[in-house]
Amino acid sequence: MNKGRFISLEGGEGVGKTTCVESVADRIRGWGLELVVTREPGGTSLGEGLRSLLLQTRDLAAEAELLMMFAARIQHVRDVILPALDRGCWVVSDRFTDSSYAYQGGGRGVSVATLRFMENLLPGSLRPDLTLLLDAPVEIGQARARARGAMDRFESEARVFQERVRSAYLERAAEFPERIVVIDASEAVACVRSRVVAALERGCARWI
Repeated sequence: MNKGRFISLEGGEGVGKTTCVESVADRIRGWGLELVVTREPGGTSLGEGLRSLLLQTRDLAAEAELLMMFAARIQHVRDVILPALDRGCWVVSDRFTDSSYAYQGGGRGVSVATLRFMENLLPGSLRPDLTLLLDAPVEIGQARARARGAMDRFESEARVFQERVRSAYLERAAEFPERIVVIDASEAVACVRSRVVAALERGCARWI
């Protein structure tokens, strides 16, 4: 049986990440591979319930937010991601642990040591094989988020928070260049999707 591969898409608010998940999924299916598409927080009944709380609850303590994120993630890995990988499926997730380093770490100020401790609690200490990081200036992302309509708790955060999130993502990319590919997401959707698929093809060439 061929080994399943785990791919995550990351980025700040309004970078077009969720739209690009569709392009990534279409390309992988085009290779004739079985695929599971999922998201964080979410992917399980627990995760979806926590997602609703995380996106809407105001005045949530940073530590409570972190624990809720990892509770959802641990269940997600155990019930969805690892079983799919074990049976040879590929998995594409809209966000994974890098989001916590960016949002709870960079954005909220949770220490890297705490984040690493929480990451090591994941079943199998799971990390993605490839991460596509969509990056755009914060003002572009915020404008796109506002244009979509009502904004959730993370989208509504101040610009200084969003800048810290972006900086933390780029620091992660610099730390793990063999896994994280940064993609300019500041241009039109069609252009960004094309760049994402090209990066996917380059990143996965060793596996297909």
